[in-house]
Amino acid sequence: MMAGPHWLSCSTAVFLLLVHITAVITQSCGGNPGIPGIPGTHGPNGMDGPKGETGDPGEAGQPVRGKKGSPGLPGPPGRPGLKGDVGLTGPPGNQGQSGEKGRPFNPSNQQSSIFSYKRVISQAPEFDTPMNFNRDILPESDEQLQGQLLPNGTFTCAIKGVYFFSYHVSAKSRVCLKLVKNSDSHMTLCDTSEGFLVTSGSAVLALETGDTVSLQATKYNSIVTGQTSTSHTFTGFLIFPSA
Repeated sequence: MMAGPHWLSCSTAVFLLLVHITAVITQSCGGNPGIPGIPGTHGPNGMDGPKGETGDPGEAGQPVRGKKGSPGLPGPPGRPGLKGDVGLTGPPGNQGQSGEKGRPFNPSNQQSSIFSYKRVISQAPEFDTPMNFNRDILPESDEQLQGQLLPNGTFTCAIKGVYFFSYHVSAKSRVCLKLVKNSDSHMTLCDTSEGFLVTSGSAVLALETGDTVSLQATKYNSIVTGQTSTSHTFTGFLIFPSA
């Protein structure tokens, strides 16, 4: 049952093969060329070839230098540098001209006013009353250096000008003193301590002729008295006269 179709298939295949061979022979014998086929895809990259021989060295290149350009614009100032070391001492300069000869000093032509006394009194000073300073600190000096008298502890201005006053007072526990110009208290100084203490004060005052200056104790003080080793001082002098 199956032999007939099988033979028919084989015969058909042989026939088609003969037709194809005939067409090929016919074309090779003078037929028209066929249509070019579609280009195939790129094949894979080939392998690297063997390394070639080293080439001859080239000629050495000569540097080409152009012409010098024109100067550029000045740049901004730089930051200040660090301070340098101190230089060596220079040679001495030339001697200057001699000054004018001064006039001879004559102490009698100079206005002066000074006093300096200490208090050696066993009684305590009264409150709000000029403290009496009864002993000159420079008793053996010339009369001019001994200074002005201080009656009842009060200085009276004889030369108009600017004066300096100072005092030192010893006390126990506490002390308050005031420097009085005329009837006005110029300043008050207070100090305290668990034991003995020495308080001091100073002031500069402008005085007119006839003004008075004194040192006065207040009720808040315990000034030391009755000891020969204890002294209280009051000093003043003219700094410069004024017109």
